[in-house]
Amino acid sequence: MTRWLFFLLLPSFGLAAEIPLPEIAARVRAHHPMLKAARLAVEEARGRRSGSGRLANPTLESSFQSESRVSPRTLLFGIDQSFPLTKRLSLEKKLTAQLVAAAELEVRDVERRLVAEARACAVKILALEKQRALRQEQTDLARKLSAFAKSRAEKGELSPLDAAQAQVDAQRLLLESRRLETDRITLLGELKPLLGLAPDEACVIRGDLPVPEMPGLSPWQQRADYQMARTQMEAARTEAALAEAKRVQDISAGLFGAQEAQDQTNGRREHTGYLGLRTSIPLPLWNRNQGEILEKNAAAERRRFEAEALGRQIASEADTARREMRANADLARETRDHLLPLVLEQTVNLERAYEAGQADLLTLLRARDQRLQLESAALDAERDFHLARIRYEAATGASLP
Repeated sequence: MTRWLFFLLLPSFGLAAEIPLPEIAARVRAHHPMLKAARLAVEEARGRRSGSGRLANPTLESSFQSESRVSPRTLLFGIDQSFPLTKRLSLEKKLTAQLVAAAELEVRDVERRLVAEARACAVKILALEKQRALRQEQTDLARKLSAFAKSRAEKGELSPLDAAQAQVDAQRLLLESRRLETDRITLLGELKPLLGLAPDEACVIRGDLPVPEMPGLSPWQQRADYQMARTQMEAARTEAALAEAKRVQDISAGLFGAQEAQDQTNGRREHTGYLGLRTSIPLPLWNRNQGEILEKNAAAERRRFEAEALGRQIASEADTARREMRANADLARETRDHLLPLVLEQTVNLERAYEAGQADLLTLLRARDQRLQLESAALDAERDFHLARIRYEAATGASLP
């Protein structure tokens, strides 16, 4: 009966979304609304590409003139088509293709930044979970010490001040644990929109922070925004060439014909007609598109400088993040392999000495606080290593497939 009641009540409980740490990136790409909007911008660019590089529609001309004393009845028709003398159409197609590529790279750049932000939040949450577990362990030890000091104080073997100090230390650790819980709630509030979750949906990040290991070198030239800057530079050069091509306007060629009817004095009607070709060639005398040419050449040069500046900035970001990784990895390894074992051994010896009445409580609490600070510093170093690695992968574009 109890089991059936459990299955009946199970749908009423909200199940938390459990997301493993390696699946954060895929979740962001699939569910973030900003990326869905950015992908529609790519479709807009593709639509513009499908309509570019085409000839202008031909024009059809028709007119009718009734008979007068000096002219016959005339029905005139003609059709004209304009043609470019330059490579304007092919340049237009090339430009729109480059703009489509730039739009696709912009989407990848948005993905890069959002994925890095979500991964950083997830790493901070996992690090906070470890810090909370460490505080809980220290709180349990402090409570045991408080109970021990209280029992000794009741027997008159220990000062009541030591018992009160031990209780204060236990409460301090409990308050620190609650502060870490508040930080975790704040980080979850930042992470949920990135994962496409509603504010009232529960979210649990599963996994553990791996051991800090330096990744291999990644070329930063593959980063999406740098590739986009290079593509925009090429598009600006194409726009400059297109402005040059517009110096000469399109020519127009057409076919025209007419049918005439003239009444004669003898009552008969004479029919005549003609057919001809015509061409219209614009003369570039007053407007040679100099203003647009100067504008597009300056824009192309600006895009080149912007791409160079972005490349230097990316190289600096990647180098700085790699140096931070190395420093934090060395710090975590030094703390865990050398300093922490010495402090742990010293703390165990002081606990035994305190229980035997050979050490005072203040010395023991100071040793425990040192141990807590070292373990917390090691966790912070591991967290900072992984955050630096996320920045490095985001700087080089290695976090995207």
